[in-house]
Amino acid sequence: MGKFIGKILVTALAALIAAHFIPGVSIKNGTSAVLLALVLAVLNAIVRPILIILTIPITVVTFGLFLLVINTIIIKWSALIVKGFNVVNWWSAFWFGILLSIVTFLIESLINRHAERD
Repeated sequence: MGKFIGKILVTALAALIAAHFIPGVSIKNGTSAVLLALVLAVLNAIVRPILIILTIPITVVTFGLFLLVINTIIIKWSALIVKGFNVVNWWSAFWFGILLSIVTFLIESLINRHAERD
């Protein structure tokens, strides 16, 4: 349970950072960021695998690039669910998803590097 909470908090922090840099994306406060992280976790665990299975042919034809479209859809759906998280258009959601992944990776890398030293 502790790892899950840590992952949610890292994702919330990464979302706040990414929203700061992507025009058209806003997160009202920390509570909205944590709710966003929870919604993303649920959608990525349940909906994303279904979408991936349903779109295997187009994903293969596009050499996996269609997964970015699925990621954008998940971000847009999250904006519909989480009050305080707004995404104005498709491209904002697209770039937010990419930057969110990068920032999350960087934060987790820093945490893991720090944990290895201890």
